[in-house]
Amino acid sequence: MIDKYVFGSIVIKGKKYNCDVEIRWTGEVLEWWRKEGHVFDIEDVKRAVEKNPDIIILGTGDSGMAKVTEECRKFIQDKGIELIIKNTPEAVKVFNLIQKSRDQKKVIGLFHLTC
Repeated sequence: MIDKYVFGSIVIKGKKYNCDVEIRWTGEVLEWWRKEGHVFDIEDVKRAVEKNPDIIILGTGDSGMAKVTEECRKFIQDKGIELIIKNTPEAVKVFNLIQKSRDQKKVIGLFHLTC
């Protein structure tokens, strides 16, 4: 669960992170770096896709400045993974709702914390 998000930082289970993160349904939190800062491409999501989640949520920044390439979208969807793309504040809300649901979906959130 994500406790709080504000521009530039995110608090997950009481721990504050000041870098972009990948959060898995298992509770594992990893630093997340992209090849090009404001573009999400295949290389940037491979680690998440390899975990075979049901859903990947991409948080595109506080005001949604980051863009997701068509190749990236297709790569995720071709694996049968539901893709949700929202600005980070909204993506955090969706991630928490899915985590709270009784469906027990395997969800991974990739969150860009600035822009």
